[in-house]
Amino acid sequence: MPRAFIFANGQLSHPALTRRSLHPADALIAADGGARHLRRLGLLPAIILGDFDSLSAEETAWFEQQGVSLRRFPPAKDQTDLELALEYALQAGYSPIRIVSALGGRLDQTLGNLALLASPACLQADVRLDDGQTEAFFITENARLQGRPGDTLSLLPWGQPAEGITTQGLLYPLKDETLTPWRSRGISNQMLSASAEIHLRSGLLLCVHQRRNPPRTAAFRR
Repeated sequence: MPRAFIFANGQLSHPALTRRSLHPADALIAADGGARHLRRLGLLPAIILGDFDSLSAEETAWFEQQGVSLRRFPPAKDQTDLELALEYALQAGYSPIRIVSALGGRLDQTLGNLALLASPACLQADVRLDDGQTEAFFITENARLQGRPGDTLSLLPWGQPAEGITTQGLLYPLKDETLTPWRSRGISNQMLSASAEIHLRSGLLLCVHQRRNPPRTAAFRR
């Protein structure tokens, strides 16, 4: 199954980096106004899901004329447009899944977007927020990160203490240690090489990887 990229209706801080992250086989999905980001990148989503309160009637009609599938939901709903798009990608069997333009902007929405990643289905499908510059995802047991020396790496325990944390390849190593949600010890570590490893015995650990010098891979054309 190819990767899926979901474009949310948040800030797209690094459009060029996002563009370089995409591969020709990636499935492109838009959560309502996230379709506008794809259009600015010169791309089309396969489907747009949401209540369509963020796209104008003219924009919606344009996407429909381009053959994009539209799936409408009522404004009074229990899920955000991003959650609807994520459920669609999970049900379709995509893995891994990357969510773009879901960081920054309103704090409540950013926190809600991060919380979506903690569901068992998202953990199994390797769902991450990633705009090319910053990636955020949850670690339940083991993780190996690819990056560059000097990249910033923060480890944040989610909801409860995270125990038995051991790291390799970081400037400030942890060895079978515990991080707690009310302390900031896991903030702003650094990668020493092109890879780093994190091992966790129990709990849930939010990993935020800030790329210092994102790799310059060639963009593609559809």
